[in-house]
Amino acid sequence: MRSLTYYYSKNSEPYTLYNQVKYLCEQKGLLFVDISVDGDTQLEQRFGKDVPVILVGPYRINHPFTISEIEVAAAATLERDLVNHNNFNEKNRFRMTGMEKFSLWFAKSYVWVITSFILAFIGFSFLPPILLNVGKPGLAHGFYGFYRLLCHQLFYRSFFIDGEQFFYPRELAGISSYKTYEEVTGKPADDLEFARDFHGNEILGYKVALCQRDIAIYLSLAFSGVIFELSKKQVKPLRWFMWVIISVIPIGLDGFSQLPGLAEGWPAWLPIRESTPFLRILTGTLFGLGTGWYVFPMMEEGMKESRFQLNRKKQISKRVESL
Repeated sequence: MRSLTYYYSKNSEPYTLYNQVKYLCEQKGLLFVDISVDGDTQLEQRFGKDVPVILVGPYRINHPFTISEIEVAAAATLERDLVNHNNFNEKNRFRMTGMEKFSLWFAKSYVWVITSFILAFIGFSFLPPILLNVGKPGLAHGFYGFYRLLCHQLFYRSFFIDGEQFFYPRELAGISSYKTYEEVTGKPADDLEFARDFHGNEILGYKVALCQRDIAIYLSLAFSGVIFELSKKQVKPLRWFMWVIISVIPIGLDGFSQLPGLAEGWPAWLPIRESTPFLRILTGTLFGLGTGWYVFPMMEEGMKESRFQLNRKKQISKRVESL
């Protein structure tokens, strides 16, 4: 058994043609499935002013068309099916599998899924300092170890919870209104192992498991997902060269320009500098927003087709179940 899907709009629906197509399906033994495009942004974009549109087998037929054209396409489809007669008479093939149902749900909800995952990832990075404050160092160090795989966790580039300051910059950063890392620890900034492993204390507070820049990146990436979803996925993708200009270059300049201040052996003409929390948050935010603007619309292009095909099968499945 084959299906014929009839996409229409109430504003431009020739009722006589609708009945003729439905009667043709009854004659040919085709399952007739009618779907309105009204109110469905994806279907309205896909079919536009072509409605009514008919899909039967591999054929798409746009209005205006004649019943003879539909009959030819239906006959050609049924003739192709004679080779696989058993498969196309199997009623169960119209039913959606569990994987197809999950795929349809994910194709509709992927932005919220990704955004929720990112927010949870950020949220768990704040657990280690909280756990240390309540006297659970073993569990806290486990979280630190996990995030250590993804972030440098340098003391002077991290935020702190429940301490004297929200952050402790290097002397090189030139932020005179805050106690510096060197001042509160008595350690040089180029002792990277200590700067990574020292999590803080009751006076200084305990550092978050993600650095300042990473928190800005992930938060802004999640925010871009929310904006994309609230726009009903209508945001056009950022061009790749604009992504490089807006996102990659600022974070690259701010991040890599700090390297000469961490180790010796660099050319003498390179300036030695340390970024500030403001610049890390700014460049991280630009990277996260730009990346979301670039990636989410690209993902949507692939998800559109999946949603369309799976939604079509869902409608067909419902019609079969009602028979």
